[in-house]
Amino acid sequence: MLAIVSAGIAPGIALLSFFYLKDEIETEPLYEVLRVFFLGAILVFPIMFIQYVLEVEQVIAVNLFKAFLSASLLEEFFKWFILYFAVFKLVEFDEHYDGIVYGVAISLGFATAENILYLFSYGLEYAFGRALLPVSSHALFGVIMGYYLGKGKFSSDKPYKWIALSFFVPFLLHGLYDFILLTDKNWLVIIIPFMLFLWWLALKKVKKAKAIPVYPDNNRSIF
Repeated sequence: MLAIVSAGIAPGIALLSFFYLKDEIETEPLYEVLRVFFLGAILVFPIMFIQYVLEVEQVIAVNLFKAFLSASLLEEFFKWFILYFAVFKLVEFDEHYDGIVYGVAISLGFATAENILYLFSYGLEYAFGRALLPVSSHALFGVIMGYYLGKGKFSSDKPYKWIALSFFVPFLLHGLYDFILLTDKNWLVIIIPFMLFLWWLALKKVKKAKAIPVYPDNNRSIF
């Protein structure tokens, strides 16, 4: 049991630490980051219940709808909802990169709880593969969500456009990720370059967010 819990938690904590420590200007309060992480973990239970009902009742039977509606829409919408309504107005959220920290925190909270439940059900032998794919992909979706949320908070140029993108871009990427896994028998051949693309895109967003200078009052960033 301890081995499963440790294997389930380790990749999420490692990835969260990686992105958290990249905040070199002013790191976010650890208690706020962990609070958001645990909010993400709690999300697993209502979302899994809804997905179970949709599966049992066969409400969504087509792979395309399973990928984009049952998985991506539910998971990304609830993560985005909490970020927007519980994190967006925090006084600690005072620079663009902070959005990435909180986006990664809520995504990895969700991914970590999901990972532990999966390993309890199917065994420790899946731990490595899940660390490379589901856990990592959730972190990368969180980077992209947080990047656009930060852009929406600090940009005076059509902020609601960026806030909308903070949901729709991760939603589309997540849906495509799940669609590849559900439909292609040779999914491994496609998912590897797709994951490399996600890492490239996420690290590009990290670099751009860190490069944005902050005004002295920390209320506006230059875009």
